[in-house]
Amino acid sequence: MRIGELSRRTGVSPRLLRYYEGQGLLTSERDANDYRRYGTAAVERVTRIRELLAGGLTTEAIRDLLPCAQGGPGLLACEHSVQVVDEQLSRVDEQLAELARKREALLEVSSAMRAG
Repeated sequence: MRIGELSRRTGVSPRLLRYYEGQGLLTSERDANDYRRYGTAAVERVTRIRELLAGGLTTEAIRDLLPCAQGGPGLLACEHSVQVVDEQLSRVDEQLAELARKREALLEVSSAMRAG
């Protein structure tokens, strides 16, 4: 399928698909007229890329994880994939803790403003 069809089927712009390709996340072959051609598995691969990006993973981490991708949702559990996902979970936990501290500080400011 050409890039326009992949874009329609995934909801991802052609520009972003080219970016994924440039980052080594997606591959295509070229027609004689130099148009990109994607295989049928590209739709699932783009879906997987979007899921992993939504989880906060970098394109570099995703590039490393994609070989562990399997049919349907999920990744094959290999030592590397478990480590990458666990590291991201730790970062998210740290961000949540920081947001909780900020929220508490704002609540104190709000309370002081209302009392004053």
